[in-house]
Amino acid sequence: MSANTTPVKVKKTDLSGTSTAYKVFAVVILIMLAIFFLFPLYWIVTGSFKSAIDINAKVPVWFPMNPTMGNYDKLFAKPAFLWLFNIVFISAMAMILTCITAALAGYALGKKRFYGRTILFTIIICAMALPKQVIVIPLAQEMKLLHMSDTLWAVILPTVGWPFGVFLMKQFSETIPNEILEAARVDGAGELKTFFSVVFPMIKPGIGALAIFTFVNTWNDYFLQLVMLTSEEKWTLPLAIANMQGEMSSDFGLIMAGAALASIPIIVVFIAFQKYFTQGIAMGAVKG
Repeated sequence: MSANTTPVKVKKTDLSGTSTAYKVFAVVILIMLAIFFLFPLYWIVTGSFKSAIDINAKVPVWFPMNPTMGNYDKLFAKPAFLWLFNIVFISAMAMILTCITAALAGYALGKKRFYGRTILFTIIICAMALPKQVIVIPLAQEMKLLHMSDTLWAVILPTVGWPFGVFLMKQFSETIPNEILEAARVDGAGELKTFFSVVFPMIKPGIGALAIFTFVNTWNDYFLQLVMLTSEEKWTLPLAIANMQGEMSSDFGLIMAGAALASIPIIVVFIAFQKYFTQGIAMGAVKG
């Protein structure tokens, strides 16, 4: 007895239209977000070439039809390059020292077992919750005792022991397999050689992400710069831009010129470390 079977036709759903619509929608959203975040930079850069009449016009002048270099002439009449050097030096040194100390401390906390390790890491986590305003007065007194008041190092050194950097590098160090470290020790590698030859290449994406975070955080730490630096020749560019604002009126063209000049190093650092920053974020997402 043969069963009369009728082939069942499976209805295929065409998702190509839905996929195309989703891609178009995503691209439109991304373009809108890009415009939203890039517009302030565009307004600062174009505003630095505008005259005072165009800047203060009731109807916004979206693009300077008669660009002028007067704002930059007034800026460079001041020690703008010295202020720029100060903030670049502070941010670069803080970035280098923070990456070195955080990588070593994070590796020790993530891969070494010693007495008090948990307590030490708990203290570091608690320190992340403290705002800078709480500890800035003790830091200023400490710098005074070390005879570093009104020096660039008074801004650099308090930034080096950044708890977030230690926490970030500890998370990356924990992803390193113990078998690789044991193999390095069997081959006769010491602690320093193991760190620089084995550990460092594996946590390089995390160091790249930390470098960007540290540079930007130090650059934007206006409050610490305001407290630690008093002499005009020791000012940083963000601190100088803030002091350009008058009590009764402000020269917005001069301020925009200073802000445009200050944005260049940030953009350069991000482009230089963009690959490692992206890898670091991706590795952190997979680990989480």
